[in-house]
Amino acid sequence: MFKLIAGPCVIENFKQTYKIAQILKNITDKLNIDFTFKASYDKANRTSIDSYRGPGITNGLPMLQKIKEALGISVTSDIHSIDEVLPAARTLDIIQIPALLCRQTDLIVEAAMTQKELNIKKGQFLSPWDVEHIIEKAHSVGNYKVNIIERGSSFGYGNVVIDMRNIERMKSFGCKIIVDVSHSAGHRSYTPDLARAAVAAGADGIFIETHPNPQIALCDGKTSMDISKLEDLLVQLIKIKEAIK
Repeated sequence: MFKLIAGPCVIENFKQTYKIAQILKNITDKLNIDFTFKASYDKANRTSIDSYRGPGITNGLPMLQKIKEALGISVTSDIHSIDEVLPAARTLDIIQIPALLCRQTDLIVEAAMTQKELNIKKGQFLSPWDVEHIIEKAHSVGNYKVNIIERGSSFGYGNVVIDMRNIERMKSFGCKIIVDVSHSAGHRSYTPDLARAAVAAGADGIFIETHPNPQIALCDGKTSMDISKLEDLLVQLIKIKEAIK
């Protein structure tokens, strides 16, 4: 079975975030899917200074901790600096490194030293061969629990394309490959097609941002899937996974 990492782009408020996590837990329990809930407590790398960033680490991590304990699920979120590593590690089951920081040696090493599982988003500016160096940084401190999140490669401004051959290429470095089918798609209308292709190509997991009302989401609404449509897609992905065994 594939792993699912899913949730809203960012914590907008506790009530909504809890509701999304609960819906996702119910769906994944029903379908027997390995699930980790994702919601950013801070989007520190937004383009505009006016972009909504989230509640921040001080307020956001306790929200994730409450959701984790109440629902009995694993959680992940992005970190952006070495100072965030230890506080985040106390709550997060998987520490996530943003794509723009995927080559920051000190950040990766510090996160790896916690011996937590790592999700490292592959920058759109990297070749699949460059990923081996990222993985070696985590391995240098004895952490071999590394997942690479494939987000495609940039072919001009605003145009990201996933080369499905990269899944097997990067697996050869001794890591699991999770395909981000939200940001790579560019628009939620393409997410289902990309998810089906990724599972068929052998991805170990799927990363999907989802929201109950993407049109009014405070962050990445354009690429967030309507949560009401997720279960049908997951059923299709399970069938594809079974068919290629």
